Amino acid sequence: MKVAPSAPLLFFDSGVGGLSILAPARAALPNAPIVYAADSAGFPYGTKSEAEIAARVPALLGRLVERFRPRLAVIACNTASTIALSAVRAALDIPVVGTVPAIKPAALLSKSRVFGVLGTDATVRQPYVDRLTAEFGADCTVLRHGSAALVQLAEAKLRGEPLDPAIARDALAGLLGQPGGDHMDTVVLACTHFPLVEAELAAAAPRPLAFVHGGDGIARRIAYLTQGQEWPASRPSGKAVFTRLDNSVAALAPALADFGLTQMEAL
Repeated sequence: MKVAPSAPLLFFDSGVGGLSILAPARAALPNAPIVYAADSAGFPYGTKSEAEIAARVPALLGRLVERFRPRLAVIACNTASTIALSAVRAALDIPVVGTVPAIKPAALLSKSRVFGVLGTDATVRQPYVDRLTAEFGADCTVLRHGSAALVQLAEAKLRGEPLDPAIARDALAGLLGQPGGDHMDTVVLACTHFPLVEAELAAAAPRPLAFVHGGDGIARRIAYLTQGQEWPASRPSGKAVFTRLDNSVAALAPALADFGLTQMEAL
């Protein structure tokens, strides 16, 4: 099927976390039209029940695909992907790329064979994480910790607000304080918000830790799935769409512009 050059890539997250997935994708496909959709009315996802997310995400993506006719959709959210990816794929007739915790790269990287999975509460308890751990990290001690406060820290950072360094310190302490934590050398950032505060996490760490996430791998997957398709001759301005526009969303405008998203509208 021929794809129009103007057909966008659609990125979906509860908030701004998916920007950590958008950035490497834009670097790989600089002229791609972009629609970035944030479910600001449903934010945050990490503290919601599986049933809420399983009902909400496919319905929202259906509306977004109907409105923007993208060539491909990226669920740029670990929580939504680990819960609703299969339902979204069943509902949509375009390729859908999910975001799953980078457990395989962490297992390859860890020399001590102890690594942490830092995500939302909803993500770290998913059977999906159990399966990835059993498949790729069977010889490792895998520590898990959920931090809702770290999600809020990333949102605050992109709004340009002062940041409390105790939030990053407490999130890491949730891993380091577990049995085996003193040997942990690698941390999976299993929430797309967390790469946005990687510098704050590194500064809060009591010793050097390697942080891994899936952004580059997802960019490669998008490039593979769209190979041979036409793109605009020059980079179009990106569009940010929110399920609720309020003052906290308006405060994100300068940061969104840094990611090439210069238009804002409500879904």
